[in-house]
Parts: sequence; C-alpha cells; structure tokens
Amino acid sequence: MRDSGISRSQRDNDVVLGDDWVAPDQNVTRELQDKRARRGVLSLRGSPLTRKIITLNLIALIILVSGILYLNSSRQSLVLQRAGALAAEAMLISDVFEAQLPEVGTVSLAVGDGIDPVTTLQNISLRAGAEVFVFDTAGTLIAQTKGVEQGGALDLLTDDNPSATLISDGLAALWSAAGGLLKSDTLEPAAQPLEDQLRGMVQQALAGGTEVKAVVDTSGGTVFSAATPILFQGQAIGVVTLASPTGEIDALVRGEQERVLQMFVVALVVSIGLSLVLASTIANPLADLAEAAELGRDGDSRKSKPGRIRIPDLSARPDEIGRLSRALRGMVKALYNRIDSNEQFAADVAHEIKNPLASLQSAVGTLRMIKREDQREKLLDVIEHDVRRLDRLVSDISNASRLDAELVKEDEESFDLLHMLGNLNQFLGEDARGKGIDYITDLPKTPITIQGLEARLAQVFVNLITNAISFCEDGDAIRVWARRRDNRVLVVVEDTGPGIPDQALSKVFKRFYSQRPVEHFGNNSGLGLAISKQIVEAHGGVIWAENIRPTEADITSEPLGARFVVGLPV
Repeated sequence: MRDSGISRSQRDNDVVLGDDWVAPDQNVTRELQDKRARRGVLSLRGSPLTRKIITLNLIALIILVSGILYLNSSRQSLVLQRAGALAAEAMLISDVFEAQLPEVGTVSLAVGDGIDPVTTLQNISLRAGAEVFVFDTAGTLIAQTKGVEQGGALDLLTDDNPSATLISDGLAALWSAAGGLLKSDTLEPAAQPLEDQLRGMVQQALAGGTEVKAVVDTSGGTVFSAATPILFQGQAIGVVTLASPTGEIDALVRGEQERVLQMFVVALVVSIGLSLVLASTIANPLADLAEAAELGRDGDSRKSKPGRIRIPDLSARPDEIGRLSRALRGMVKALYNRIDSNEQFAADVAHEIKNPLASLQSAVGTLRMIKREDQREKLLDVIEHDVRRLDRLVSDISNASRLDAELVKEDEESFDLLHMLGNLNQFLGEDARGKGIDYITDLPKTPITIQGLEARLAQVFVNLITNAISFCEDGDAIRVWARRRDNRVLVVVEDTGPGIPDQALSKVFKRFYSQRPVEHFGNNSGLGLAISKQIVEAHGGVIWAENIRPTEADITSEPLGARFVVGLPV
C-alpha cells in the first residue's frame, strides 16, 4: 500500500495503472485473497465492464480510421498530379511530331506523307506500361507503341517493386466475396478495349484542345489518358493519345491505405492492451469491493459466523475508487458503531427495566405476608410508583428508539426560531411562576429563521427548561436568552439551582444517567438530555452544559447555577 502520508494534492496528480493500488492482504479475508490469487488478465473476459471498455475504445478507433480513409485526399491529389503530368507528356510528344513536319507542302499521317509516325514513336522513350496511340482526324489508328524499358531518370516515376499490401488486398477480397454473394445474376457489360476508348477522345481533342480522362482498361485497372492534337500550319492533322500504366494510381492509393491500416493494426493492439490495463485498474478493485460485501452478505444468509465485514482499503488511490473505498469503509464502520450502540442501548434498557421489576417483585412477595393495613398501603404505593416508573421508562425508550428513523423521514422546513421559543416561554413560564420561580426571557427583536424540524427542536428546549424547573426551588430564577453569532444562533437556558457536580458534566448527556435529589428518584428515565443531544446533532448543531460561577478564574468556587447552551446553524 502507498504511504498514507501523501498529501491529497500530490495524489491527485498520480496515474494509477494495473494493480499498483490494491488492498493489502492483511485487510481482506482469506477467501478474498484466494479469489485474487486466481485472477488473471484473461479472467477479465468475464467482466462486463471490461468488455464495455474494450468495445467503446475499439468503436472510437474504428470510426477514426474509417474517417481518415474516407476523407483521405491522397487519391485526389495523386490524380491531379498524374493528370497534369500526363497532359504535359502528351503535349511534348505532340511537339516532337510537329518538330518533324516540313515547313511547306502537304502532310498526311495516314500515308506517311511528310512524316513517318511509326519511326517517330520508336525514337521516343516512354515509362514502362505507358502507351501512345496516334490517330488521324477520322479516328483511324496510325501508329502505336508501349513503353517497356526505362532509363534512370524515369525510375523515379514508377515503382517496379511496390510494397506488399496484404491488409488492403485481404479487405478487398472480402469485399469482393461479399459483393459476389449479394450480386444479381445479371451480367455486367464488359469494358471496351483501350484503343476504342481512346478513339472516343479524338473528336474532343480536335474540338477543344488537350483533354484528360479516366478510363477502364480491359484488365479492370483504372487508366488515365490524355489526348492532344498535332498541328500543322494551324490545322489539326492528327491526335496523340497517351495512356498511363494500368492501375498505377490504384497501386499508389493502395499503398497509402495500407500504411493507414498498418497503423490501425498497431493502434488496435495497443488500444486493447491499454484497455485491459485500464479495465484491471477499475474492474479488479471494484470486484474486490463487491466480493467483500458479498462475502458478508453470504455469511449472514448461511447463518454462519462470518465475523466483521472487511472492506479492502483502497483509500490511497487518488481516484473515485479510492473515494468509494473510503465511503464503504466509513459506512461499514458507522454500521458497526450503530450495531454496538444498539447492543449497548439494549443492555442499558435491560438494566434500567430490571431495577423497577426487582422492586415490584420484592413488593409483591412482601405483600402476601403483610397483615397490617397501613403496611399494605405503603407497599401498594411502592408498586404503583414502580409501575408508573416502568410506564415512563418504556415510553421514553420507545421514543428514543424511533428517533433516528423519524429524523431521517421527516422533511425539514424553514421556521422562526424566536417565535417557537416565545410560545414555549409563554407556556412553561406560567408553570415556573406557579412554583415561585422567576422566569426571565431575553430574545432579539429581529426574527431568526433556521432550517430544521420545528417540533423536534421544540422538544429539546422543553426538556432543558423543564429540567431547569425541576431543579429550582421557590425564589430561584430561570433565564432563557438567544443571540445570533455570524452563521450560528446560540440559545441558552440558565438557572440558579444547585448546579451540576463537576464529575457529572461529561455524563449528563449519556443515556439513563440522572443526577437528581433522592426525593425525585424514579420520576425521570435519564433519556431526556440524551435525546436532546441526538436531535441537536442531527441538525448540525452542538449542545453542552456548564456551571455558572462567580468568576471563571476560580473553578473551585461554588456554582451559582447551571447553564445549557444550544448552537444551531442559520
């Protein structure tokens, strides 16, 4: 596992690859360790997440390569380049014919009057595969030649040993096979011989000058041809047509496509490899987290003793999986804390209920043996007191056990805290004054609006004020005041009662704890302050208790009373 002391900012820039960030063996169960040991790269084929990652990466790569091949401008640029070169070559050959024509007299290509077309063509060096046809104005073929040998300068124009295009040829074969399966039985017309196709360009060249055209050779390859007139004294006496080698452009384009496809194959292999690495980085840790949770679930379903669920510690990962691991571990920890708290609560409930039950059992047993009526009345009073105590205890326990669920289910609303406190002061103040206790309030004039459960927060302040009333005597005073401090509001309940023993300040908010005079024994369950603390903390607030002393510098002085402070966010 990585050093846990790495700062968050440093870890956010880390790159996680493969299984570099996995849970240490001591953090997982033996069954999970065995599953991890059997896991390999090939096991990822059973992972839907891995298949999705690989599929999406391949789809993106295929679309990219298809777009490159579809939008590739190499063919167009090669066509334009070759067409221009072919037209220039045709005009040069025409110039050669024109240079050999006599200045005066008559010229006829058909009978060789004034020029020998065959000899002239034989003296011209052509690229291998290039063909020259000379036609008269009527379209009759006069002479023809085809380049066979080439010189060193012409070697730059063609490639005798083109590179193999295995991928392109294979795809072309598959496309042809698929086309053959889908093709109808109707026979397509065969391509015309090259000579006839070039003869069709004669009239166009005579009418418009040099012409360039793409035709199809009988062998099936694409041929680019250029036709230009031979002029004598301003009049056309024939046409020179030059045809490029069959499939020359196609071979060049296939070479370009082959290089793109070769890069695609390399990118395909790299993409699959990186996808597997990425999938193992994501899928394996997620599988560990899921399997750890499933082991706990299956252990519960088998009614066996699985022990505590141990979520793998991937919190060192600087990504969402690390966050998920931390969240799951925190959730499991909170779950076990809640289970421990419930177990402790159940034990406390059993203990608290056992006391009045023991008293009842003793009183009932003694009642059978008592004959005097006055003693029987005393025992009946004890029984009645214990029954009321049990009833109060069961009611408070029921409220406390439902509190968490109700705090989650109920919807919070905005309300005026001071208006709620005013209503409570009016009601509880009369009760306090009826017992000879001064009830003083000091609330701001400006409303203070907070977000929360008004009824539950009212329950908190009722508990605090009634507690203060129960500890005060005739002549004491209770003061309820509130102040707003930035983004919080403080509500304070003070009394001039006996105060709180120092050793009890840290215990008053615990369940079933009660620090009361003997005459008040059994009148309280000890859950009021614990419930109040739970409600306040559920609202994001704090609550604490302290003693009011003559001077804060002397903590040993006798307290002048008790003070409970509630802080709530505004």
